Amino acid sequence: MKTNPGRFFEDFRLGETIRHATPRTVTTGDVALYTALYGPRFAVQSSDAFAKAIGYPASPLDDLLTFHVVFGKTVPDISLNALANLGYAEGGFHRPVYPGETLSTVSEVIGLKESSNRQTGVVYVRSTGSDAAGKTVLSYCRWVLVKKRDPEAKIAEERVPDLAKVVDPADLAHSLPPLSAKAYDLDLAGSPYRFSDYAAGERIDHVDGMTVEEAEHQIATRLFQNTAKVHFDAHATKETRFGRRLIYGGHVISLARALSFNGLANAFALAGINAGRHVAPLFAGDTVYAWSEVLETAELLGRTDIGALRLRTVATKNQICSNFPDRQGDGYDPAVILDLDYWAYIPR
Repeated sequence: MKTNPGRFFEDFRLGETIRHATPRTVTTGDVALYTALYGPRFAVQSSDAFAKAIGYPASPLDDLLTFHVVFGKTVPDISLNALANLGYAEGGFHRPVYPGETLSTVSEVIGLKESSNRQTGVVYVRSTGSDAAGKTVLSYCRWVLVKKRDPEAKIAEERVPDLAKVVDPADLAHSLPPLSAKAYDLDLAGSPYRFSDYAAGERIDHVDGMTVEEAEHQIATRLFQNTAKVHFDAHATKETRFGRRLIYGGHVISLARALSFNGLANAFALAGINAGRHVAPLFAGDTVYAWSEVLETAELLGRTDIGALRLRTVATKNQICSNFPDRQGDGYDPAVILDLDYWAYIPR
C-alpha cells in the first residue's frame, strides 16, 4: 500500500527517531495570512521599522507561527489517528525565525503508556524544529492519545517520561539579539507597561472575544499543513463522540495569545512553554475569551534590556472572563478550554 494511513499506538517504539516530511520555507505571505486569521498586534512582529529600531535585523515571525509550522510537520507521523492532544512541556523558542528561512522537524518517542481500556494509548514525543543550517529554532514535548489498530496488540515497552515542570528562561535568553530598551517606543507598541509594572499574583482580563468560524479554521490548519482527520473530515467525525469536527488546539492558543495583547502588549516574544492543557474541545461558532495571571517575574542574567514574565493564560468559550473562570475542585469551570503556562520576554 502506497498511501499513509497514519500510525496507531502499537506502531510506536520507545527511543525511535522520526524525520518528518516536508521542509517548509516560510514567507511574508505566510505572515500576512497568519495575521489575517488571528489578528496579533505585537509591534516587533508587525513592523520591520520597529523591530530594526530596537536591534532586530528585521521583523521576526510570530513565535506561534513558527510553532504551528514545526508542529504541523509532525501530524502525519504522530497524531493522524489521535483522539486528543493532551499536553505540552519543556518548550523552548531557541532563536527568532525570519521570512525566507526553511524549517524541518524531527521527533523522538520518549514515552508510551497504554490505556486501561486497551483501545488507545498515550504517545509522548520530543519534537525539534531546525532551520536549513541545522540550528534549532524550537523544541517541545507533547503527548497525544492515539487509537490502537488492534486492541489485543502487545506493547513491548512502556514508560512515562519525567518532564520538567518549569523551563528556566535564562537558558533561552541568548536567543534574542541585544535590544535597546530606550528605543522601544511604548506609544507605538500600544501599552505603557514594562517589566517592572507587573507583579506575581496579578490577574488580567483581556476583555475582547473572537468567534471561531469553520472556514478560517480550515484555512489555518492548511496553512500549517496539519492533516489531523478530526479537523478536516466531517464525514468521519460524525462517528465520534462529538459528532463533528474539532477546532485544532493550536488555533485556540493563537487566539488566546492574540487576545492577550490587551493587557500584555509589550510581552512581545515567547521564551518557553512550561505546561499546557487543552481542557475541553472548541467548535465552530464558539466565541473565545481569555485572561492571564502573572505567576512570577524573572530578571535574566546578563540582560539589562529585557525581563521575563511567567504567565498562565486561560481561554474560555462563550463566557467572558471578568470573574476569571478557573479550576473547580479536581476539574475546571465548564467554560474553560485552555490552560497554558509559559514565559514571555518584555522590555525593562
